[in-house]
Amino acid sequence: MLRKAKILRIIARLNIGGPSINAVLLTAGLSEEHFESLLVTGKVGANEGDMAYLAEEKKIKPVFVKYFQRSINLFKDLVTLLKIYKIILRFKPDIVHTHTAKAGVLGRLAAIIFNLFNRKKIKIVHTFHGHVLSGYFSRFSTIFFVWVEKILARFTDLIVAVSDEVKKDILSLRIGDETKMKVIYLGFELDKFLDIKHRKNPAVSNIGIIGRLVPIKNHKMFIDAAKLLLTEPRTPNPEPRFFIIGDGELRQELEGYAEKLGIDNRVEFLGWQKDLTRVYENLDIVVLTSLNEGTPVSLIEALASGCAVIATDVGGVKDIIGRQVFPEIAENGILVRPNDRVGFSDGLKLLLGDERLRLGLATSGREFVRNKFSSKRLINDMEMLYNNLLA
Repeated sequence: MLRKAKILRIIARLNIGGPSINAVLLTAGLSEEHFESLLVTGKVGANEGDMAYLAEEKKIKPVFVKYFQRSINLFKDLVTLLKIYKIILRFKPDIVHTHTAKAGVLGRLAAIIFNLFNRKKIKIVHTFHGHVLSGYFSRFSTIFFVWVEKILARFTDLIVAVSDEVKKDILSLRIGDETKMKVIYLGFELDKFLDIKHRKNPAVSNIGIIGRLVPIKNHKMFIDAAKLLLTEPRTPNPEPRFFIIGDGELRQELEGYAEKLGIDNRVEFLGWQKDLTRVYENLDIVVLTSLNEGTPVSLIEALASGCAVIATDVGGVKDIIGRQVFPEIAENGILVRPNDRVGFSDGLKLLLGDERLRLGLATSGREFVRNKFSSKRLINDMEMLYNNLLA
């Protein structure tokens, strides 16, 4: 009987988002006949939604490292590095697979140190879940992190990008090379969203944005576009309502901004919602205004739910929606230039005023994500990658 391949999966925190969902799905979903998986994670931030419940639902018991967190703290990071190294010694993995930036640094460093002092060599895999080296940090910090990634890439056996655009971005920074890069799209359990049947003839048109309330998500643009739409000479009838689903450091500031613009009676802040099927079934349009993205989960879930989508042309968004930038209509939605508030408002007005267009884009988008972003496809792709790497 062949020995199972041991996979040590490391992610800094199970906050709400695609990286956490995929880390849990892969830990739970790999063939038990051929793989043994262990998930290592750390602390979720104070204003972040926690997805630990998903691991519990999948009967996964992650190894929790006390000081493992997103923010940089030299002492805590060194303690975390030592803890991960001890886990490697105990678990003896064949592959260490890291997800997100912080885990990518500490997890790969621990595996590299292990390989330096042990005859058995661990294969090292890292997944870039987005364009994390653009828009998140100061110019100096970005240069430093790119330099760190270039060094780590030399010791990494395989670098996974979640979209073609993310791959292009990583290669443009000269991190790794084509021989080490592999594109594997995210995968999700979409059945509950694909089963949604929207209400007919809604009394109002509901427009929602879903995500962390942080600068990179650019929620102010959403509020500005709402203001422009509501002050149009001919406001769409019925008059739309706007919903912000999520939480974060900017919530109080954004609530004040909506009040300042005089539209706080039309913009509702709902916080994090665990039951997203209820959220999507009550939305007609889902938007994304980010300055930077990898593969946004909210757009995939929205399309699976039968919602129309409009988003800024950043990162891997065009891998979901298509490549035409508004006023051209893409295959699965409307794509707008970053920070184009007027264009975004015009795109919303078009969707609200043309039911045939809105439903047509939603239908094509639903079929697209059904085929491309299933959890079954993700697990099959990753099993094949691991087998090829170990062979």
